[in-house]
Amino acid sequence: MTHVEHVIVGAGFAGLCAAIKLQEDGETDFLVVEKGSTVGGTWRDNTYPGACCDVPSQLYSYSFASHDWSKSYSPQPEIQDYIEGVARRSGTLDRFEFETTMEHAAWDAAAQRWEVRISGPGGERTVTSTTLIVGAGGLSEPRLPEIDGLDTFQGALFHSARWDHSVDLTGKRVAVIGTGASAIQIVPEVQKVAGHLDVYQRSAPWVIPRNDRTYKGVEATALKRFPFLRKVYRTGVYWAHEGYVPAFTMVPKLAAPAQKAAQANIAIGIKDPVLREKVTPRFAIGCKRILRSNTYYPALAADNTELVTDRITKVTGNAVVTADGVERPVDVIVVATGFHTTELPITEHITGTAGHTLAESWRQTGMAAYKGTTVPGFPNLFMLVGPNTGQGHTSMVFIIEAQVAYVRDAVRTMRRARYGAVEPNPRAYRKWNADLQRRMKRTVWNTGGCSSWYLDEKGRNTVLWPKATFTFRRQLASFDADAYDVKEISA
Repeated sequence: MTHVEHVIVGAGFAGLCAAIKLQEDGETDFLVVEKGSTVGGTWRDNTYPGACCDVPSQLYSYSFASHDWSKSYSPQPEIQDYIEGVARRSGTLDRFEFETTMEHAAWDAAAQRWEVRISGPGGERTVTSTTLIVGAGGLSEPRLPEIDGLDTFQGALFHSARWDHSVDLTGKRVAVIGTGASAIQIVPEVQKVAGHLDVYQRSAPWVIPRNDRTYKGVEATALKRFPFLRKVYRTGVYWAHEGYVPAFTMVPKLAAPAQKAAQANIAIGIKDPVLREKVTPRFAIGCKRILRSNTYYPALAADNTELVTDRITKVTGNAVVTADGVERPVDVIVVATGFHTTELPITEHITGTAGHTLAESWRQTGMAAYKGTTVPGFPNLFMLVGPNTGQGHTSMVFIIEAQVAYVRDAVRTMRRARYGAVEPNPRAYRKWNADLQRRMKRTVWNTGGCSSWYLDEKGRNTVLWPKATFTFRRQLASFDADAYDVKEISA
């Protein structure tokens, strides 16, 4: 049985960052397991028309690997190229296994190691590791809606994150189910080519203008030749976005300018008062993720588009039926209904000291972790982009780098103190999460009057971080061994 010091699951922004930074520390004995064919994660998988980042490019990149971006908001292909380029230059790819799935990982208390069963092109095998670093992410497993008859549809049907590029939408009758971050990018592109487009909306999102621009002339030349200017841009964007935090977490009235911008966006894009009413949200801005687009509303107002707000009751072999009894014929259904975010599928495959999976544990207690990273009963397990680390206003790459720094210091501490196993003690874990949920009660995410993917079935916000991101980074700046139950290396 092969042993490595670290098994990293996932090769998106998080897993790649962990590999690069561990190598910098001399921790070269690791294996990265990735189910896809290359690095990239979300940005490899989401290739739908119009796919683009809604966080400015300068901030949506590693702090240690700046890039000469072409636009202020980068399209998916450019982000994917960036990640692949960073991976190639890092010198870590020889320890990546692609098209390989972690089938199960179980903690062996006697040996103080994880037994990780993986399957890939070479078959199934088990490797052992001292640590298990999970970077699978919350936007990796698409969620399909529970609609009667969806499996009987005879046309093309696919999730936005699994776009079928073999399907030509030209002149077709297309239905897009959902109006979230992916849908508002997809709808304008599909509207251009579809014969008819139905957009099914459960609740209207707040959409502010997208102030995107291509870097040209002197600005483009300066950014290319002087990398320090990219850092200046990055710093400015970071602090501008941190300015949104009080409106989300303490004083929702501070979001009034953003709401006015969103209302103006509706007025500019849609002239029909009935349609304007349909697309005007009924909840406080910020309660759900604020979206960015200049083209979404004009696409909804186009002659070949219908916005449907009645609930879908069923899908037949060739149509979508709504609660008002209307049956709308359709050739292609695009499902843009998000991901499994409050019940991460990978947790079904991780077994801790008590013999039950992390998913089973969280079904009892709710999804939670200490500092968004570690969980009692699961020694040497480190989760990147774990519970309550999500962002509604800024780049997740900032959070990922903070967590990776914490993991690096944990590994250093384990080496120095000869710890064989570390797991957060229950008291520290409970205190951390009690404080999170106490702070969460006053946020717009909990009080804004919406139902969102941030909330679990009990109404707990287990996804977002309710403070400034620099606070998160400060609290994860060093590994706090006194908050952990530790065991020395077995003789």
